[in-house]
Amino acid sequence: MKALQFIGGDKAQVNELPIPEIAEDEVLLAARSVGICHSDIELLAGRYIIPFEFPVIPGHEWSAEVVRTGRSVKSLGVGDRVVGECVIGQDHFGFSISGAAAEFFVAKESWLHRLPDNLSWTQGALVEPFSCGYYATLRADNLDASDVAIVLGAGPIGLGVVAASARKGARVIVAEPSAHRAEVALWLGAEHVVDPTAPDLLERVAELTGGAGASVVFEASGRPEAMAVALEVAGFRARIVYVGIDVGSKAPAQLGLFQSKELQARGIIGSPGVWPQTLQFLSRSAVDLSPLVTATFPLAEGDDAIATVLDDPAQIKVHMTSTATL
Repeated sequence: MKALQFIGGDKAQVNELPIPEIAEDEVLLAARSVGICHSDIELLAGRYIIPFEFPVIPGHEWSAEVVRTGRSVKSLGVGDRVVGECVIGQDHFGFSISGAAAEFFVAKESWLHRLPDNLSWTQGALVEPFSCGYYATLRADNLDASDVAIVLGAGPIGLGVVAASARKGARVIVAEPSAHRAEVALWLGAEHVVDPTAPDLLERVAELTGGAGASVVFEASGRPEAMAVALEVAGFRARIVYVGIDVGSKAPAQLGLFQSKELQARGIIGSPGVWPQTLQFLSRSAVDLSPLVTATFPLAEGDDAIATVLDDPAQIKVHMTSTATL
């Protein structure tokens, strides 16, 4: 079978590997769509938040078809369409455990969730990033149609926040400099997009919120400057959720605003415990996330897919696809 491997030294290549064997509690899966995440690029560069070893097969955003099951597997059968969680105890699928960027790969039955019939393979491979945005809206404490939410950053996670917030009825404003990402944000339900690099950003937010500021702020860019601005665009008693990740960088922030505005803020990582809820939300709300996918490559050209992510910052989400069968 063909598999994309990161082999060290910033090198990604598609290699021919044996189809893996499965244990009694495992499932053999045929990849159908696999997304590339910024954390995959960090992995390629030799950086990740937990230990791992090269060579490794990446791929933690995926949809797949069951092609073989172990003897003790009861809930799944051949032909079932599934997606799977990536944080597995102390291990991370696609990082410390080889992932889905292969024609065939192995997962435990307990990691998997059935993909609803009305969601495509492409939408299935977007469940993982969307689950993070959806989880952010849950952590915003009863986000609903009474809220004005500002989303700072319209990358894949931020766009997931936009889609979930809009479907929950909130009025959504997005701060994003990219014209294409702004267009997708509006398509997903944002009412306005502002340029976070403009000198009149705070005035523009005040204008759009009637001077009140946002009742909910989602920081989804991971930029320290945006993390600081979140305090400034927040209204009185606003809830702030930090979704974007940055480790070690610094930016000046007006911390006194926490007290003067009586702000609440929390940081989140991933989407623990909400995958079944996320899948139900996507299926019943009819959110179509497919416009996030801006390029698609056959899995056999996975190295070109990685190169596209590295070379073209305009890409939102690049997918790799396979139709391999046993």
